[in-house]
Amino acid sequence: MSSKTQFFLTGVTGYIGGTVLARFLGHPNAASFHFTLLVRDPNKAAKFNEIPGVTAVVGSLNDIQLVTKLASEADIVVGVADADDLVATEATLAGLKQRYATTGAPPIFIHTSGAGLFIDDAKGMHAKATIYNDSDADQIAALPPTRMHRNVDLAIVAGDAAGYTKTYIVIPTMVYGIATGQFVEKGLQNPHSQVFPGLIKVSIARGRAGMVGEGKNLWPNVEVHELADLYIALYDSITSTPSTGHGVNGYYFGVNDEHSFYDLTKAVGEALVALGKSEDSEPTTFSQAELDKYFGGSTLLGANVRCRASHSLSIGWKPTKGTKYLLESVKPEMEALLAKH
Repeated sequence: MSSKTQFFLTGVTGYIGGTVLARFLGHPNAASFHFTLLVRDPNKAAKFNEIPGVTAVVGSLNDIQLVTKLASEADIVVGVADADDLVATEATLAGLKQRYATTGAPPIFIHTSGAGLFIDDAKGMHAKATIYNDSDADQIAALPPTRMHRNVDLAIVAGDAAGYTKTYIVIPTMVYGIATGQFVEKGLQNPHSQVFPGLIKVSIARGRAGMVGEGKNLWPNVEVHELADLYIALYDSITSTPSTGHGVNGYYFGVNDEHSFYDLTKAVGEALVALGKSEDSEPTTFSQAELDKYFGGSTLLGANVRCRASHSLSIGWKPTKGTKYLLESVKPEMEALLAKH
């Protein structure tokens, strides 16, 4: 068996996952790592296989037996794919349980969840909301199992409690910025997030920036490359500091700053005007018909999501790009999207 640390990563062709893999490949100890990737596209898998230290396996999260097998061969699983796929998560945990039975050492599971866990129903009308802190295990434990992403998170924490794996849950917030690096250049990775470009596309389609209600709700934000740095900081802490929190104490929020939804949509409006796609930069409220057309009737963009990254900062994560950078990123993001159409 190879003496190298065996990683199994999912979601590497995605916006966050590809950026995380790039950071791991640039780690000072990367020569002692081996990365097994689960990739759906055979052509992309072939290109990943050209990278030293990387083995790409063709398959998907639906291939339960394959997911279990790959997890059973890993010292560390980093999941950056579907935060709500309970079946694939259970398959991963089954593999990690097998790994523990073979080695006697609990393997590491770093899972990517989502800040939808913390949403309220403000509908853009106020900013008052509970502020969640990743260092407050009791506060997180009190969240009901019906919350978004919660069923998967609870299954993962249960695996830790059972003792056969040590689990760590990273919760990104509103991730922004255009991803860069070798995987983007090779066409292997999506360079754009989902929520942010989606909002821009809707604004272009309606010819004006839009918001839910009055846009008074607050959202946290984090730049994509700095978010990827959190995974590295977490890995380094896990491997150097035995007391690094895991299981019920193993939540790590990816948040550096906070913005009002109005301020974000105002920046979208200003970019629309600058690029000749609107005559007025002032955002207007989405009508019910627009909510139905563009968002399936959901008012999620009007929710408050408020959280603080005390735990993440305590392990050495040092993000520096706040809301100023988010707002400055709007116009380049819009230009990139327009250039594709």
